[in-house]
Amino acid sequence: MRFTTRLFLVQLAVVVAVLVVCTAAFAVIAVGQVRAAAEQNALNIARSVAASPDVRSSVAAWSADPGTPDAAALADGALQRTALAVAERTDALFVVITDDHGIRLAHPRPERLGQTVSTPFARVLAGEEVVDWEVGTLGRSARAKVPVLPPEGGPAVGEVSVGFEEGSVLDDLPALLVAIGVAAFVALALGIGAGTVLRRRWEKATLGLQPEELTALVQQQSAVLDGVGDGVLALDENGVVRVCSDTAARLLGLSEPVGRPLGELGLPADVHAAITAGLPVLRAAVGDRIVAVDVHPVRRGGRALGDVVVVRDRTDVAELNEQLASVQTVTGALRMQRHEFSNRLHVAAGLIDAERVDDARAFLDELLQRGSIPSTVTDIERVDDPFLQALLVAKGTDAAARGVALRVGAETLLLGALVQVEDAAAVLTNLLDNAIAAAEHGGEPRWVETTLLSDGDALVVTVADSGPGVPPGRDVFAASAGPADDRVRGRGIGLPLSRELARRRGGSVWIIDPGGSATGAVFAARIPGVLRAPGAAGDRIDPPPRPEETDS
Repeated sequence: MRFTTRLFLVQLAVVVAVLVVCTAAFAVIAVGQVRAAAEQNALNIARSVAASPDVRSSVAAWSADPGTPDAAALADGALQRTALAVAERTDALFVVITDDHGIRLAHPRPERLGQTVSTPFARVLAGEEVVDWEVGTLGRSARAKVPVLPPEGGPAVGEVSVGFEEGSVLDDLPALLVAIGVAAFVALALGIGAGTVLRRRWEKATLGLQPEELTALVQQQSAVLDGVGDGVLALDENGVVRVCSDTAARLLGLSEPVGRPLGELGLPADVHAAITAGLPVLRAAVGDRIVAVDVHPVRRGGRALGDVVVVRDRTDVAELNEQLASVQTVTGALRMQRHEFSNRLHVAAGLIDAERVDDARAFLDELLQRGSIPSTVTDIERVDDPFLQALLVAKGTDAAARGVALRVGAETLLLGALVQVEDAAAVLTNLLDNAIAAAEHGGEPRWVETTLLSDGDALVVTVADSGPGVPPGRDVFAASAGPADDRVRGRGIGLPLSRELARRRGGSVWIIDPGGSATGAVFAARIPGVLRAPGAAGDRIDPPPRPEETDS
């Protein structure tokens, strides 16, 4: 049996039990009220008869007579006529009048006149009013006994007893019980209707799941949310957060999100728009993290229940992509240099094979003077590290193809060798890419200048350009709100990721000068722990030679 059916039956049993108890209580109360009303009615009639002057004088006269009253005289007497008339008007079972010895002076049955009553009368003659249910010669009845006082006052000289038959008293009780029964039936019908509505509401709210299934779901949810590295955010059909794992709250920077609408969580605009539209966001910057957001609508039985948002941390992957891109850039530059150098060696070998030794020597001398390949980076010789040199050459070639000249600043001075190439290359590549993109949108001449310095084991880089500068109010270290922002500073997640890479090593990336209408921006980065200090094994101590020319 389904839980909702069991719950409905329990509710129905409770309603029936309550109705039975209430109906019984109301019935008892109703019977009591009817009996009390009959007793009060009998008492009022007895008082009225006992207070009649004619009754008082007649009873006093009969009580003063020492003999036994004559039944025939009583049957035609005034007291008998009065008692019968009152009984007829009030539908009473009897109206009995006695003297001070309990002799009946008036009775519904004439043959009992002049006889002593069958019920006690001492208390009444003592001046008390007695109301009770008693069994007499006419059967069980609700009766009231009131003393009759003489006209001149004094002790009671008799009593008036008025009774109502038990059956007649309860004549109205069946109708009252029927009314109570109808009310109970209506209440039962309302209880059944309410139970049915609650049952359907329960099944709708729980999607027809039983309590044990709900318990299993909660256990599975806890196990899944706590056992996976991805964050989970569940929204109902109104966009209110109902479930948020700790991982999702940490990645999205949320504080107590459960029960709050999505629009009040302070999410980046692109993330909020993607969740609202139900579209996946492959990568987005949220604070200092790079996250992937995927939205899955939830439906059951054709009913939309909301959305489940899966949040994955992609910071490490993005960092690896940046580092890999830098390494690929350098690898391409080195491959190009190797290919060009190999071609020139083939030329030299050909001249020697042709016994043109003088020409071969002249060719080699020229090669030694101007390098293996012509460089597109001005003053590249100021950078002695081969990796950084290859990286700058590769970026210089790319910049030249876009009409931008790349040069090395005159203050460049590197002591030591680069040992942690990935992070340094990722940060430098991103700064150069942004500067080249900005210089493309600047005026002539278009140029980018980078200066590299060593500070112990830290690499300090500055990158300046001839672009339009950073617009006022633009936070280049925040996530890009749209593709149009890529044209002027910031490429979505590059700068935030570069700053995060530097900060993980205890450094940072910042803006020295945002620039303006006439000059471009100047960025700087400090990356500790990527250089081997001078004097270490395998490193040169002497600084690289620096030409005496000034920076153009």
